[in-house]
Amino acid sequence: MKHLFLSIFMVTLFTNLSQAQLNDYKYIIVPKKFEGFKKENQYLTSTYIKHLFTRKGFKTVYSDDLPVDLYGKPCSGLTVQFNDGSSMFTTKVVLALKDCNGQEIFETLEGRSKEKEFKRAYQQAIAKAFESIDTLPYSYSGKDEEPEPVTASFKNDVKTLKEEKPGPEKRPDPVIKQEATQETQSFKSLEPAASDYTKGAAQAQKEVQEEASAEAVGPETKEPIPSDVGKTGDKTSGVMGDDVDKGQVLYAQKIANGYQLVDSTPKIVLKIFETSVPNVYTANLEKGNGVVYQKDGKWFFEYYVEDKLTVKEMNIKF
Repeated sequence: MKHLFLSIFMVTLFTNLSQAQLNDYKYIIVPKKFEGFKKENQYLTSTYIKHLFTRKGFKTVYSDDLPVDLYGKPCSGLTVQFNDGSSMFTTKVVLALKDCNGQEIFETLEGRSKEKEFKRAYQQAIAKAFESIDTLPYSYSGKDEEPEPVTASFKNDVKTLKEEKPGPEKRPDPVIKQEATQETQSFKSLEPAASDYTKGAAQAQKEVQEEASAEAVGPETKEPIPSDVGKTGDKTSGVMGDDVDKGQVLYAQKIANGYQLVDSTPKIVLKIFETSVPNVYTANLEKGNGVVYQKDGKWFFEYYVEDKLTVKEMNIKF
C-alpha cells in the first residue's frame, strides 16, 4: 500500500512539474526535416506534429518561418526533437521538447505501431507518443511578457487639487496577428484521443493525403511584409523607395549571417549580411549590390543607380 501511494505521489508530482514547465513557453517550433529522414516533411511527420500541438492550444510554427516576437525572444519557444527508434517490424517514436539552450524540458513516452505502410505507421506512433502531452493541461503563463510601465505624477501634488489634463496617448506597438495555418484547418476533424489513437491516426491519414495532393503543406503565419527592394518604378529606381529616409526608424532583427531591417508596419525594408569588417554589411538587391556601413556614429546605405553612386543616411536600431 505504501508503494502504491508513493507511485501516485510521484506521478502527480511529475505531471504538475511538467505542466508548470510547459506553461512558461509560448511557442512550439517544428522542424521541416527531422534527423534521420532523407526528405523534408517525409511521411508528413512535420505537418501532423504541428497539427497536434496546435490542437492542444500551443502557438505552433515551422522552424524556417518564425514570427517577429520569437526572433526577439527565442527562449519563449520549445523545439520538437523527433527520436525514431523503429525496428524492422515496429515503428517507435519519442517526442522531446528542448529549450533555446538545447536543454530537454519534456520527453514523451514511446509511441508504437506495427502498421506496414510507413506513413500510417508513423502517424499512429506519433499519436500514441503525443498522449503524454495531451494529458497535461496547458495555458501560457505569460512569463516572458513585459508588463506595461506604471507612471506616477506628483505635479502640483499639494498646491492644487485640480485634475491634471491627460497627456497624449502613447501609440501602441504594432501587433502581428497570428492567422490560422492551412494545416490546422485541414486537420480540424482529427481527434487521436488516448483511448482511440488508431482511429484518430486513420482519420489523420485521410486529411494528410488531401493536403499532400493539394500541395498545401506551407505555413500561413503572418510575417513582416517584403518590400519592393530591387524593383523599378519609384523615384529612386526601386532601390530604397520614397518611404525610407533618415528620419524613419528601422529595427534590426537577427537572421542567418546578418539582419533584416523592419519598419513599424511591420515591413522588411532591406536584408543586410555580415562582412569581415565590423559595422560593414552587404545588401544584395535584384539589380545589384549595396553596402550598409557606420561612419561617425551614423548609418549609411551606399549603392549605384544607373552607374551613379547614391548614398542614403539610415536610422537603424539594433
